Amino acid sequence: MQLVNFLYVATVTRLSELRREAERGDSPVPTAVIIAGLVTAGIAVTLLVKEKAEGWINAIPSK
Repeated sequence: MQLVNFLYVATVTRLSELRREAERGDSPVPTAVIIAGLVTAGIAVTLLVKEKAEGWINAIPSK
C-alpha cells in the first residue's frame, strides 16, 4: 500500500509541476512554415533578379 501511495503522490506532484510550467516553447510547425515561406520568397527574388539582369545584358548592343 505504501508503494501505491508513493506512486500516487509522485504522479500528482509531477502533473502539478507540468501544469505550472505552461510556457514550454514554440511548436516546430510554425517555424517550418516560416522557413518554407522565406525559401519561397528567396527563390522568387532570385528569379526576378536573374530575369532583370538577362534583360539588361541583352539590351547591350553588340559590335
